[in-house]
Amino acid sequence: MKHFFWNHVRFGSNIPMELLSPAQLVGYIALILGVTAFLQKSDRRLKFFNAVQSLVYAVHFLLLGHLPACASSLVSSTRSFLALRYQSLWLGAVMIAVNLGLGAAFVSSWAGWLPVIGSCIATYAIFTMRGIPFRLVLLASTLLWLANDIVTGSIGGTILELANATINLSTMIRMARSQATSLSPRDELVGA
Repeated sequence: MKHFFWNHVRFGSNIPMELLSPAQLVGYIALILGVTAFLQKSDRRLKFFNAVQSLVYAVHFLLLGHLPACASSLVSSTRSFLALRYQSLWLGAVMIAVNLGLGAAFVSSWAGWLPVIGSCIATYAIFTMRGIPFRLVLLASTLLWLANDIVTGSIGGTILELANATINLSTMIRMARSQATSLSPRDELVGA
C-alpha cells in the first residue's frame, strides 16, 4: 500500500491531481465538515466538528502522500476530541510536543512545517482560549493550512481553508455584535 501511494502521488511533485481522484473526494468531505465546524457559535460544537474534519483530512493527506500534514491532522483530531472533555495547558503542551516530534520525523522541506505550526498554535488555542480570541488564533492556523494546501495541491483543502477563514471571520463578527447588544445603554449607566 505504501508503495502505491508514494510512487503515484508525491508531495511537491508536478503530477496534477484530478478533480475527482480518491484523494480529492476525501478532501471534499473534509471541506463539508470544516465548513460545518466554523459555522458553530458553540465552542464545543466547533471542537467536535473540527475533530471529525481533521480525521478525514488525515486520510486526504495520506492519499496525497503528504505525511507531515497527515500526522498533524491526526494529532489535531485527537487534540480536539480530548479538548471536548479537558481544558488543560499541560495536555495542550503534550499535544504540541507530539506534533513537533512527528513533524521532525516526517518533514523534509520548509513547506512541511506549515501544517505542523498551524496545528501547534491551534492546539494552544483549543486548550486555553474561548470565544473570539480562540477564533482569532484559529484564523492564523487556517492561514498556515491554506498555504500548505496550495503547496500540496489539495483542492478541497484550499477551498476549505478559504471558506473557514471567511466563515470564521463572519462568526466572530456575529459573536461581537451579539456581545455588544447584550450590553444595553441602561446596563452601562447602572454599572457606572
